[in-house]
Amino acid sequence: MTAPREVAVVGAGAAGLHAAEALRRAGYDGRLTLVGAEPEPPYDRPPLSKQLLDGRLAPQKLALREPAALEGLRLDLRLGVAAERLDRGARTVHLADGRRVRCDALVVATGVRPRRLPGAEAPLPGAHVLRTLADALALREELRPGVRLLVVGGGLLGAEAAATAVGLGAEVTWLVAAAAPLAAVLGAETAALLTGLHREHGVRIHRGAAAAVLRRHGRAAGVRLADGGELAADAVLMAIGSVPATEWLAGSGVPLADGVACDAHCAAGPGVWAAGDAASWPDPRTGRRRRMEQRTNATDQALLAARNLLAGPDGARQAYAPVPYLWTDQYGLRVQAFGSPGGADRFEVVDGSLAEHRFAAACLREGRVTGAVGIAAARALRALRAQVAAHGPWPPAAEREAAAVG
Repeated sequence: MTAPREVAVVGAGAAGLHAAEALRRAGYDGRLTLVGAEPEPPYDRPPLSKQLLDGRLAPQKLALREPAALEGLRLDLRLGVAAERLDRGARTVHLADGRRVRCDALVVATGVRPRRLPGAEAPLPGAHVLRTLADALALREELRPGVRLLVVGGGLLGAEAAATAVGLGAEVTWLVAAAAPLAAVLGAETAALLTGLHREHGVRIHRGAAAAVLRRHGRAAGVRLADGGELAADAVLMAIGSVPATEWLAGSGVPLADGVACDAHCAAGPGVWAAGDAASWPDPRTGRRRRMEQRTNATDQALLAARNLLAGPDGARQAYAPVPYLWTDQYGLRVQAFGSPGGADRFEVVDGSLAEHRFAAACLREGRVTGAVGIAAARALRALRAQVAAHGPWPPAAEREAAAVG
């Protein structure tokens, strides 16, 4: 197969940048266009809810590459302009500024957009989301000692923002729908440890579903709950999940199903590939389609998509079969997790203890390792990763054999 002469990567976040770099490293020498809706060059998003929000990092420190490194990629860099439409027949991406980008191959890396509560669908002073650098800087302006911040959403983003805000002296209420926030992601035991730390630091945890953002004098003033009650606040952070940013692909013929519906090789049809938060693919371990909003996934999937793009339809394409990995920093602790710790029916600590905030644990379901989680126990946690990848039985074979001999 003839290599594509023109490749467009739409989305200038971590996935888009790594796809572009992988193409160049693999020897692709054709025209390479990188399109980004935000005006900033590619930057790292995880610090937005932590080091950027509390002021430890300046915005320019988030850049994923120095200007000279970007120049070395020889990109046609289109920043501050969103993709509006894909014409697959004409192999053309239509941009919001009226320009068009021709491409023989396309990598979709447009990520996600945050959900908003009813009453805050349009921009509203005091009502915040946290996805972009601009979002984080706007929220940071609100955070000062004594301000009442209401964080809506029981996931990692809401937890990190709540921990950061209370550390800055804000009065934080964390509104969650689940009985045990974070348990679906990190498992019940680790979630209980973290929510206990939130309470110790003064975060008020309120359980109940929010129905709408309240408006008073033209700005957000809290939320009205499903039971009719209200929670007052000076500012509201909506951290209630996100949806794939794939509206621009509607009607293009690219299959969409909770994101761009790829095959196991990250391909979504002839000449179209996807990576990162916007991509869904069949998980070879479960057979079910999945989509992951994780920083390491953005990198790993982009590298594979680029490699498979250049391999062509008759080349040696590789299937994408990652071991999911995530981390979160809260109250000076870094929690790391592999696989799916949530939903485990058994929690086996193999090193340290939860009480000392240093441990590694295997998370089991029906006798097999489906996840691993830990704090400050990197070596033990890395050893568990292989068990997660193999979906192996517990205890591991070596331990079972030793027990049998004994």
